[in-house]
Amino acid sequence: MRLNTAAVAALAAFAAPAPALAAARPNIIVVLTDDQDAQMNSIDYMPLLQKHLVDQGTTFTKHYCTIAICCPSRVNLWTGQLAHNTNVTDVSPPYGGYPKFVTEGYSDRHLAVWMQESGYNTYYVGKLFNHHSLSNYDKPHVRGFTGSDFLLDPTTYQYWNFSTTHNGAPPVNYDGVYSPDFTAERVYEFLDEAAEDSEKPFFLVAAPIAPHGNFQLSPKLEAGPPQVAPRHQHLFNDYEIPRTPNFNPETPSGVDWIARLPRLDDTVLAYNDEFQRQRLRSLQAVDEMVEGVVARLEASGQLDNTYIFYTADNGYHISQHRLNPGKECSFETDINVPLLVRGPGVPAGLVKDSVVSSHTDLAPTIMHLAGNPLRADFDGQPIAVHDASNTGPEHVGTEFWGHAFPEGKYGSYVAAAGHLEAYYGLSPADYQADTQMARPAPVNNTYKGLRVVGAEYNLYYAVWCTNDRQLYDMRKDPFQVDNLLDSKKMTATAGPASTLLGRDLATVADRLDALILIMKSCKGNACVEPWRRIHPHGDVHSLSAALAPKYDAFYAQQPKVSFTSCKPGYLREVEGPQHAHVFSGGALDTMREQMHMVDPNWSLWT
Repeated sequence: MRLNTAAVAALAAFAAPAPALAAARPNIIVVLTDDQDAQMNSIDYMPLLQKHLVDQGTTFTKHYCTIAICCPSRVNLWTGQLAHNTNVTDVSPPYGGYPKFVTEGYSDRHLAVWMQESGYNTYYVGKLFNHHSLSNYDKPHVRGFTGSDFLLDPTTYQYWNFSTTHNGAPPVNYDGVYSPDFTAERVYEFLDEAAEDSEKPFFLVAAPIAPHGNFQLSPKLEAGPPQVAPRHQHLFNDYEIPRTPNFNPETPSGVDWIARLPRLDDTVLAYNDEFQRQRLRSLQAVDEMVEGVVARLEASGQLDNTYIFYTADNGYHISQHRLNPGKECSFETDINVPLLVRGPGVPAGLVKDSVVSSHTDLAPTIMHLAGNPLRADFDGQPIAVHDASNTGPEHVGTEFWGHAFPEGKYGSYVAAAGHLEAYYGLSPADYQADTQMARPAPVNNTYKGLRVVGAEYNLYYAVWCTNDRQLYDMRKDPFQVDNLLDSKKMTATAGPASTLLGRDLATVADRLDALILIMKSCKGNACVEPWRRIHPHGDVHSLSAALAPKYDAFYAQQPKVSFTSCKPGYLREVEGPQHAHVFSGGALDTMREQMHMVDPNWSLWT
């Protein structure tokens, strides 16, 4: 892709050294949990995290994963590229997992490699990617790390019986050891090792499996709640999942298969409450690890020159929208994840609730803080972690392909069997259907989504592979129970007669659809400045500017986001139009529009 001069200038500005850097290059630590929710306020139940990161750093309340499933989200995070560009879109082959990461050429193109090449010691402990296993951990060995201890499939999600490879050595099994505690101990060892090399800064990732469910394959497949260290088992006995408007609602919410879900009965709700209690209990070991990390940094004199990031690969739902435990959906529960940042120059005790950021931005942010130049193929930009203002980017795109897998004993493994068979290498005979698993797993959960947050609006818009559409005004409907584009409601009112942001609903939806049209296949700076792909003169940088009445006819004629079929991975040919029309403002722009009439896929920007 060719970048315009403004894009090149922006990249050059981002590549400049961070103003708050100390004389010595900073250390950087990332704590990456697995499936930790933000919408159910899980960090409120982590007092040590509150003490050391919330109170001493900045909380970003509108931080998102761009794809709500483990492996693709982690690849997005460590490469700074969206899933439609990495082409790692699932947890297992052929569309995802560690083998896909390797075949797509990312073994030598990820954050740890770049940090190591720039002079950092690099360490990783815990879960890296799905399908990184006992049989392929050395095909090839993960590159870019000075020291590592990776959890390996098929025991990654077993809390008391797991295997790891230490610095690439043959795997060792640990039976009767609690996995999050093991992760913490290895992290402390690598911190000690890093402190001994005073000539080099370090980059360290701590990736415990908590609060992911405990998955066991033998003698029977089980995907239940996480298991807990005995010292934490007594906690939170009175906890209940917040009974928000989207909690097991009387009226179905969402579209497609979600709209057809029956209400959960009292037995299931009680089970789900305990499931979430176990999730909170499992996080207590992570909470203790955070304090252990801070204590060791303080003891070695490195705390004041270390950035600590705390986040999760994806969010989680449990009873919201009538859903059994799981992720992968387009709701805020699944895509909104914690992001806490502490470090030199980062404001303490600050909450940023109007700045939109995503996992695509984390690799650029870490590279920037380390004083490294940014890559032209980054799809994100550095997060302004030193800025105390509450303004920033207003959009983030989300995407998903394939199945949504329900967890817990009231989910269904039967319909998901093909998906799990590919992941675990099991035969259909290995699946034992519980008599209480009455609801089938959804056949397909593919969608393109968009979060837009500005001074005047807080919106979510999505288009599914079934061509169903969702639009939520989250200022009035923060729990996403009233889809403004519900086809039944629109039929009853003879069309989208309601208004939003002072304009009729269709007018607003036209703009959002055009923005997704750019975001769903964007690369590089197009993902950062999507409006410029439609308005190249630079006079539109936000939804509010795009809503000017003079653009109404133009947006009404834009190609619409659509799918010809639902597929389990990223197959561009079924994902409809790929390019938006460019707004005319002169002879060149008239030529652009004429070219689009001849070839809708023509673009000046490719």
